[in-house]
Amino acid sequence: MAETAESKAVPEEGYVAIRADDALLHGNLIIPPSARGLVVFAHGSGSSRHSSRNRYVAEVLRAAGLGTLLFDLLTLDEEAEDLISGKRRFDIGLLTRRLIGATDWLQANEKARRLKLGYFGASTGAAAALASAAARPGIVGAVVSRGGRPDLALPVLDRVKAPTLLIVGGDDFPVIDMNREALAKLRSAKKLVLVPGATHLFEEPGALEQVAALARDWFIGYLT
Repeated sequence: MAETAESKAVPEEGYVAIRADDALLHGNLIIPPSARGLVVFAHGSGSSRHSSRNRYVAEVLRAAGLGTLLFDLLTLDEEAEDLISGKRRFDIGLLTRRLIGATDWLQANEKARRLKLGYFGASTGAAAALASAAARPGIVGAVVSRGGRPDLALPVLDRVKAPTLLIVGGDDFPVIDMNREALAKLRSAKKLVLVPGATHLFEEPGALEQVAALARDWFIGYLT
């Protein structure tokens, strides 16, 4: 019997549908046995839960015993609109509401709510992660930013209680200054790490591996 398109379809591992900010968002929640914490990913400009960089970091975190949630901050219609306008990816208020909604959804999940929560944000997603951490100080235990724009969350940075690690490429000069400005505003435990020779997307050999190792150690240190 010939295979149909439907019979060939393979369900995504850990697929979940999250209702947040009056939108239905698609995600992948994977919690290893004996997980010691849970990290929520907030992807960057023009990206999604399918980001190869974030998926790689998530694999490293899961190998270290941390659960991960990668989810789309925008709906399919919003993503299509954003490809043309590019406006929604910089709507930090919208991205923050979506991330807070996903956080509250996790708190209602019996398996997830027992785990201490961390955020891993990239580009504009880092601003949303920090703003969400400021809004949920009793829930979020650590934040890591990869090539992030924490400067877009400057008004709330002094309210962030979660220990925050800012990772920037050593050759990503405009973003380095933006992160230094944000670092000065943070009042929590904080650290800025420059990855030598790396540019904004950490595409250089070994650069993303350094990011993943730094994030893993930061989350293990503060979530477990």
